[in-house]
Amino acid sequence: MSTKTPSEADILRPVNNVSKKYLILFGICALAFGSFLVAWMYQLSEGMAVTGLSDWGTGGGATWGLYIGAFIWWVGIAHGGIILSAAVRLLGMDRYMPVARLAELLTIAGLSAAGFYILVHMGRPDRMVTSVLGHYHITVNNSPLVWDVTVITAYFVLTATYLALTLRYDITRLRDDLPGYLSPVYNVLTLGYTEEEDEIVERMVWWLALAIIIMAPLLLHGGVIPWLFAVLPGMPAWFSAVQGPQFLTIALTSAISGVIIAAYAFRRAYDWDHIMTDDVFRGLLLWLGFFCLLFLWLQLQQNVVGLFAAPVSTGTAQGATIEHPLYLLSMGLVFGTLAYIFAQTIRPSLFTKMRAIAASLAVLTGTLIEKILFVVEGFMHPEFEIYAATPGEYFPSAIEWLSLVGTVGMVTMIFLIVSKVVPIVELHAVEHLRGDHAHEHEESGETATEPEVKA
Repeated sequence: MSTKTPSEADILRPVNNVSKKYLILFGICALAFGSFLVAWMYQLSEGMAVTGLSDWGTGGGATWGLYIGAFIWWVGIAHGGIILSAAVRLLGMDRYMPVARLAELLTIAGLSAAGFYILVHMGRPDRMVTSVLGHYHITVNNSPLVWDVTVITAYFVLTATYLALTLRYDITRLRDDLPGYLSPVYNVLTLGYTEEEDEIVERMVWWLALAIIIMAPLLLHGGVIPWLFAVLPGMPAWFSAVQGPQFLTIALTSAISGVIIAAYAFRRAYDWDHIMTDDVFRGLLLWLGFFCLLFLWLQLQQNVVGLFAAPVSTGTAQGATIEHPLYLLSMGLVFGTLAYIFAQTIRPSLFTKMRAIAASLAVLTGTLIEKILFVVEGFMHPEFEIYAATPGEYFPSAIEWLSLVGTVGMVTMIFLIVSKVVPIVELHAVEHLRGDHAHEHEESGETATEPEVKA
């Protein structure tokens, strides 16, 4: 474990250095995103039929597939990310300060991907103007789509404000070491800044964090998004009071997994062993295990209620889901992660960062599969099977798979771009870590002038 003292130079390293590996990764992500843009242009030219998403009924299949499943997945990652960051500030969880801004960026990037899926699935982007904005005063009362757009927009603005307020402190104090060609950006971000505002901003950020924690179960991924499905009695696979808390636990497991992966990537790329410490990864794994446990428990609740003496339609829908190999795979991935986390708490030697990454990837894969299957199976087994003679089947088309690859590339590019503009670790986190190091030196009888060592 490194005993090196964190410094401002450490968090500025991503901003001031462009490596060959960075350019290669950026090129791969740009190619992935560009490939989907080309596929989307083809979809716009030929119509939604090229996706294989059938008209529900006589066409068989499902009108919502990977597009909506991935939309829910990205929204969950975004919501969970800002909840994690808000909890760090609200509850004084200083241990996780180095990853707080990563969680905020994950929210911005995840919401961008989710919003993009809305545009893609509407068939034509102009419908966002003609169907949503132009008739907002009518549609906001009864349209699930407009509720989604409203919540995502509000959440994006809230998170961007949250992030911008915390950046002002960092940029002002690190201005001399930031790239000069980005001065116009920094001038906008620090417009009107004075040191007197620091205390006020700290209080504002605390209240924003409180608002986020309150909104999460009521309106965000514990409310509006699951209500899109849970209030439809004609769809027995969706109609359930457990959808809200279940969506929220999936959001938090996915977000923590995403933060673990992002933190490890930056740690390895910029030698941040002393910033993204093993202690941070161990703590995140414990929280991941806790929310995996809640997720599996809620799945058990839904399956027991849906299979034991349930109405015929509910039993059919739930049985079709629980017997599907992909559902068993998704539950197995989450359960396997939970088993590993439990084992490494009993035997700490089982912990490695690569195993933490593998566990995070397993959870992200499992939650994505579960969300896609949730959407598709819900369509396949409605209350009134009017078109039972032609139920059809569904498998994501190449364009849908490209959308997933493309949005992953887009989210990664957002991280890569932002890391070249502003520090992705807060200056407050460095100051806090430095204070901890000084305290440890005092307790061990060392002085601040003694050389740094690596164990």
